[in-house]
Amino acid sequence: MDRNDNEKRLKSLCHHQLFGVLATDGGDGPYTSLVAFAAGRDLHRLFFLTSRSSRKFRNISLNPEVSLLIDNRSNLPADFAEATAVTAVGRALERRGNGRHAALKLFLARHPHLNSFASSPSCALMEVVVSRYVLVSNFEEVAEFAINGAG
Repeated sequence: MDRNDNEKRLKSLCHHQLFGVLATDGGDGPYTSLVAFAAGRDLHRLFFLTSRSSRKFRNISLNPEVSLLIDNRSNLPADFAEATAVTAVGRALERRGNGRHAALKLFLARHPHLNSFASSPSCALMEVVVSRYVLVSNFEEVAEFAINGAG
């Protein structure tokens, strides 16, 4: 598969899938959570909501290094050969101040059913500043994409 095809797969996954598996580590080992997410247009940033009382929020407060797995599996045996998965690696932080409104608007355009949760005082809008993506397709084809300007 050539780089252009892999880039198309990456963009398709990030802009069409609604959920991903977030991995955090607050010092007591890895912890994963299913999250609804939205990707920024340039894929440099991913956004999700969480309660400030959640374990993932605590873990991110202690260690902002995270990864988010996004895939298109259908829970069928054919997934071994046909599913595509991408891991976004980066640093998470709570989005506040400038740009929060635009990021929240982007997120809610994909997940309007989460509007009441988003307006709760205990809800944090989280931003993952992506440093790289690792795309795995056709069971074992791996392509890596560094994101310039991450950090």
